[in-house]
Amino acid sequence: MPISIKSLAFTGACLLLLTTAPSLLAQPAPKPVSADLTPATILGTMERVGDWQLANPSPHKPRDWTQAALYTGMMALGGVSGDTRYLDAMRHMGEANAWNLGERKFDADDHCVGQTYVELYLRYSDKAMIGPMRQRFDDILAVPSEVQSLEFTNPQAKAREHWAWCDSLFMGPPTWVRLYSVTGDQRYLDFAVTNWWQTSAYLYDKDEHLYFRDSTYFKKSEANGKKVFWGRGNGWVMGGLVRVLQFLPNNHPARQQFVQQFRDMADKLLTCQQPDGLWRASLLDPASYPLKETSSSAFYTYTFAWGVNQGLLDRAKFGPAVEKGWRALVGCVQPDGKLTHVQPIGADPKKFDESGTETYGVGAFLLAGTEIYRMAVLKAAPPVKVTINNPADLRRANETVELNLSDLKKQFDNKDISKLTVMDEVSAKILDSQAYASVPDQSPDKLLFQANLTPGETRSYLVLDASALPATPSPIVKTYARLVTERMNDMAWESDRSAHRIYHQDLIKGEGTISSGIDVWSKRTRNLVLNNWYKGADYHVDHGEGMDDYRVGRSRGCGGLGIWDGKQLYVSINYHNGRVLTTGPIRSEFELTYDEWDAGGRKITETKRISIDAGSNFSRAQSTFTTADKSPLGIGVGIAQRPVEGTVAKDQKAGWMSYWQPSDGTKGNIGCAVILPAGSVKEFVTEKDSMPPVTQADIDKPSTEGAPAVANLLAITQAQVGKPFTYYFGAGWIQSGDFPDAKAWEACVRDFAARWEKPLQVKLSSN
Repeated sequence: MPISIKSLAFTGACLLLLTTAPSLLAQPAPKPVSADLTPATILGTMERVGDWQLANPSPHKPRDWTQAALYTGMMALGGVSGDTRYLDAMRHMGEANAWNLGERKFDADDHCVGQTYVELYLRYSDKAMIGPMRQRFDDILAVPSEVQSLEFTNPQAKAREHWAWCDSLFMGPPTWVRLYSVTGDQRYLDFAVTNWWQTSAYLYDKDEHLYFRDSTYFKKSEANGKKVFWGRGNGWVMGGLVRVLQFLPNNHPARQQFVQQFRDMADKLLTCQQPDGLWRASLLDPASYPLKETSSSAFYTYTFAWGVNQGLLDRAKFGPAVEKGWRALVGCVQPDGKLTHVQPIGADPKKFDESGTETYGVGAFLLAGTEIYRMAVLKAAPPVKVTINNPADLRRANETVELNLSDLKKQFDNKDISKLTVMDEVSAKILDSQAYASVPDQSPDKLLFQANLTPGETRSYLVLDASALPATPSPIVKTYARLVTERMNDMAWESDRSAHRIYHQDLIKGEGTISSGIDVWSKRTRNLVLNNWYKGADYHVDHGEGMDDYRVGRSRGCGGLGIWDGKQLYVSINYHNGRVLTTGPIRSEFELTYDEWDAGGRKITETKRISIDAGSNFSRAQSTFTTADKSPLGIGVGIAQRPVEGTVAKDQKAGWMSYWQPSDGTKGNIGCAVILPAGSVKEFVTEKDSMPPVTQADIDKPSTEGAPAVANLLAITQAQVGKPFTYYFGAGWIQSGDFPDAKAWEACVRDFAARWEKPLQVKLSSN
């Protein structure tokens, strides 16, 4: 969107969206809402409700719990809709809030908005989205509340410093668990699990399998003499259970305890559903509360449907209740999309305006709709289940999964698989994916998507026939590669994390620069920048997104290679031919060929394929060499060393070498690394002979690209003639916010090498 609204609240964000969405403006009278259980009808109903809410923003504060509950539903809708306006609204909301939580340090209600921030971070990987939340939660862990009791008495503000009321279990724990999932910080997960069960021990009635609202209800009773258990309060708990289980590692020791409580509560709540398909404000005395109530009913429909979809609840037992609940909820949606029969905040639950609505009710409705939609989609398009195991004791973030299309075709009984998409099994969200040809000039033979797994975890995803879906979300394109014909045929490529270029022979003619090294463009943004930077032709100056401050010269730059004869490095000149093989949301790839060069008497030619994946600072290089002599080739993969001492780290056994360059004045440090297969590095050497001499004047007054290279730091290995030689190289920048120092960069390199050595284990099966 062309207009910046960072200073606007969510209300303004919604109104701005209306000005750019003509489909929401003056239209003919809408048709009645249909309760048909087809994917298109369900999605259409959800979008109608979401559109009404965007057009009629709530007066509540944008970080309020009422709004935060709505945002969870908007994110769910955005994960299945083909229209971007729901996710756009959420991102604008976060920007308007400067990604801050509510004002109260400990209150769970003021943490709830963080769930949406984390889910947006999972899409865009922008650390600003979770920065203030991390600071808040770190402060809570460092200086916890002094309140000891969960008793919900005055002053209420103090009571709310713990999860002392059942609604808080939707607001707080899912936020903490989500933050753990994207940071790997075990403290956040431990806090969520420990405090959930502390609250459960206090408020959960083990006989009724329901939660008291708070301690003030322990001795209260309904008109029929039964205990008081509020419909929406227990709906919040069930929603909280689902949203914790979505991100709680499958191998966590407390997971089964959460699952059992979810099942026990679901069994009890099933008996509380009324003949019309809805639940009432009071669960055990519905006769005293005759009004329909959609917010609690939406939560139960959502959680029952999720449980059935996960195989945690029996389909034959709960499926009819889910369908009945959804039809009843749709019956409370007006033709214009307004959801009615939502019990207001703090109002008499026996008497309220049945035409009224509230954002939290809409959020619950959209969550329910997403799971109902998933049910309908899986019925229309039976999926192939992809089970992925992380065999390593490390977190895998944004790791690319490659599925063989031939294997998928067999699983789909040899049906047409030209249009496939991937669904996250725990959330119904449609993930970005890409068809990819591993062999140039051939048809795609792989399907790519990305997974996130905690150490040792196993997760599942669903591959679907996309043609059976009424819509699929547009992918976020996070990689790009192109031949820059307007700048002497540079080959340039980037991910949302890093950017590089390699020089064509035209640069020799144009500037006299002979170099087959690899250049680095440092980014501080997750946006793709190549086209804009080349267009502006001012990329040696940082205009807020980063810059080119890396000097290659005749060096290997960041990951170039040469032929090593044991004493000397022989390198090619600039590449001769280049072509882009693919560019897409998950991976971009290109191929280069180099003219023959003399390597100590051996005539060598090289074909090089380089690819980069979304979310990665590292590019994959695959070089194939030809020469008459078929004996193994010595290879030196290198990094340019600067005249001022930097930080070099090496691990010969693991196969990696890292160099944290000295800072170029106020422009900061750049880290480079090369990673070879574990056990393949013969030695590390510092090589200067292939480098032109550097004068003191050049060191004292460096160019706009920083200090010159004085040597190549080389990892020495071997390659077989005619067979692909594979390695990785990559770069990071201190001012990106990802790598505050050399230690952080080395940890990233070490982690990547470990993940390469222990790849994900992937299994396909019929769901």
